[in-house]
Amino acid sequence: MNCPRCGRPQPPDAEPSVFCAHCGQFLVPTRWVAGPPPGAGPADPGVPRPRYAGPPRYAEIPRWGFPARAWQPAGAMPATPPTSARAIERAGPLVPLLRGLAVLAAVSGAAEVWRYALLLASRDDALSAPAVAASDALVLAASWVTTLAFLGVGAYLLSWMLALRRAAAQRSGRRPARADRWVLLGWLVPGLNLSVPGSTLAEVEHAALARPANERPRPSRLLLLWWALWAANALVAACALAWRFRPGVQAQADGVELHAACDLLAAATALVTARVVLWLTALVSPPRPTSRQTVISVRG
Repeated sequence: MNCPRCGRPQPPDAEPSVFCAHCGQFLVPTRWVAGPPPGAGPADPGVPRPRYAGPPRYAEIPRWGFPARAWQPAGAMPATPPTSARAIERAGPLVPLLRGLAVLAAVSGAAEVWRYALLLASRDDALSAPAVAASDALVLAASWVTTLAFLGVGAYLLSWMLALRRAAAQRSGRRPARADRWVLLGWLVPGLNLSVPGSTLAEVEHAALARPANERPRPSRLLLLWWALWAANALVAACALAWRFRPGVQAQADGVELHAACDLLAAATALVTARVVLWLTALVSPPRPTSRQTVISVRG
């Protein structure tokens, strides 16, 4: 047998071996076959494969991911434009004001619920005079304080909204679709305030995300929720105001229910409005600089 490496024949008097007597090459032809490591082979045919249950699902909204922002070229962080700075400054005190308004509306709703409970109790027994006086005083004080706070916070909300529209328009490079005076009329005139506020904020969100101008605005889920609460609150408030002119004891009891529902809806709307203010203000704000930690040295 000739060696595959050196080509020399093996001496006939050499001891039988699988190695070349001259160079030590392995004389038996071999073929290397790669195989899986131990324990990584195919599954047992007797064990059925699990059924495909679809893509991964989450029990709650994941907290990771990139924020919804328009693309910006890399480089130095841009300075905050004056219009965005005004919207950011007005959003700072607006969020706690809205949360405080939600607390006042909840207290007013609780006072109306207490009054309704007293009305139910009065059907079977006489009421205590101090309890009735305390309920009337709480309803009167809470309703007036909530109404005044609503007017003040509402005016401040409109000023923030106008500054936000200008910031979004400057960010997108397009003029707003409507003038400020028509937007204010749409927010204040009954009937128009069911659609104009939601469409205005949807346009602001569309412009702040730098979406195409010829594309129809698609409000986010948060904005749709706020729009539904806003419209429901306006409708219930109109019904409660109109119900006051109906005569009869039953109409007064129904009016208490409507006022309680209106106050609780107002509390929910104020809380969601605070979330919308934070969301839209973040869209027109410049991106925050992120710092990356780097290892400089390792001490023993």
